Amino acid sequence: MSTHLPTADAQDPESTARTARLREALQAAAFTADGLLDLLGAPAYAALARSETVPALRATRGDSPLETLVRLFLLQRPVELRRAQAALPVEDCLADGWLVQDGDELRASVDVRPYGGPEGQDWWIVSDLGCAVGGAGGIRGAGEAERAQLVLGVGGASTTLAGITVRRPVAKALDLGTGSGIQALHAAQHATRVTATDLNPRALRIAALTLALSGAPAADLREGSLFEPVGAGGPSAKQGAYDLIVSNPPFVISPGARLTYRDGGMGGDDLCRTLVQQSATYLNDGGYCQLLANWQHVEGEEWHDRLRSWVPRGCDAWIVQREVQDITQYAELWLRDAGDHRAGDETYAARYDAWLDEFEARKTKAVGFGWITLRKSGSDTPSITVEEWPHPVEQPLGESVVRHFDRQDYLRATDDAALLAGHFRLADEVVQEQVGLPGAEDPEHVVLRQNRGMRRATKVDTVGAGFAGVCDGSLPAGRILDAIAQLVGEDPVLLRDRTPASIRTLIEQGFLEPVAAEG
Repeated sequence: MSTHLPTADAQDPESTARTARLREALQAAAFTADGLLDLLGAPAYAALARSETVPALRATRGDSPLETLVRLFLLQRPVELRRAQAALPVEDCLADGWLVQDGDELRASVDVRPYGGPEGQDWWIVSDLGCAVGGAGGIRGAGEAERAQLVLGVGGASTTLAGITVRRPVAKALDLGTGSGIQALHAAQHATRVTATDLNPRALRIAALTLALSGAPAADLREGSLFEPVGAGGPSAKQGAYDLIVSNPPFVISPGARLTYRDGGMGGDDLCRTLVQQSATYLNDGGYCQLLANWQHVEGEEWHDRLRSWVPRGCDAWIVQREVQDITQYAELWLRDAGDHRAGDETYAARYDAWLDEFEARKTKAVGFGWITLRKSGSDTPSITVEEWPHPVEQPLGESVVRHFDRQDYLRATDDAALLAGHFRLADEVVQEQVGLPGAEDPEHVVLRQNRGMRRATKVDTVGAGFAGVCDGSLPAGRILDAIAQLVGEDPVLLRDRTPASIRTLIEQGFLEPVAAEG
């Protein structure tokens, strides 16, 4: 890890011009997400995320500008001055500190990783040397103090959060714990003003580099923990509240706080709980707070109940547990992430033991990981959905998040009589599967499956399948049920009485969508 960082001063026209020339050189060389994949091929590209650089080194043995940039910025290999000059405005890069000269060779001072924006933009995420490929576990030679201040690049968690975030135009967005600035970069595309905070001043400097190099507007960068930088007691009238808060916080549940980028410094899952509980104070009405989190599974306690207790008054919530690890898996994952598996057998064993001591003291048997979305609704009867969904989903999910809360509003305001008078349509790309023994006259059960968004599947009976199949918005639900009752020989009054709960489930899960009556 280099203690030196480049400069990119948005207030200095000359610095801005030099950064623009660097960006143009990266684009001209196809040092982009697509260009990187084309050069390396899928296997070598995937190997980089596992800290394996040999395939990429083999793929960049040529003399093209793109190969030079990959070796320089992603693989941290020195390159000859003449090769660098063929790919970059070297004088500009030296002036601003992107490159360091050692005789006839140049080396990079930071990682620069190509990243594709949601609308095909070419962006670049800056991070500490070695942190763009494989995380901190790929860092070698850094001391404990240096490692504590590392700023990581793009990872699975950061891209997940970017994918689930609601992307509606807003006035003010807050990226809490910005790190390398990827969430602020996304927010800058649809927010008039972006504020980005971090406890690590190094992260704020790197986030500024990410924004500048990617051609995004500068953010309001503030140093501090949680909401302290934007007003610990709540937003002032002058500051105002936020329409969107996003956070990929240091959520790892660990003994102590060795690494700023991952260890929040609070015991157990207190940091995530505090962030969730305080967020409502900083949201405008209708605003969203979206974050990734870890939470403890504690002996004698339902994890659903633990998370429900976090949700602040006046907020709807959708909490999705994506993964659960037992405490040994969890400890091993984060010990490896920090590179502790290379610290020697005794040191590794001592640190592993400390993690298990921490979990034992807190009666923690497992750790969950997932997404938390809050919407400030102000409702006295909030909708709080806590569920487990470890299955593949279709990213981006931002619009699916909006539709989830829209459906909750509809269900909250609609009694059974209004429901039966309502009109519905089957959501796009829902298919029906019938499961049963070969040759059987009737299926054992029918499954409706989504091929978009959350890609849910749900069992339905023949009435539910028939109802969903004819929902095209033209007829009210009650009339459809009357027709089904006649077909199956059931009392229509009884069918109307027992079916609303099933219809509500199909709406809640996104299989059916309320529509305005035709005409």
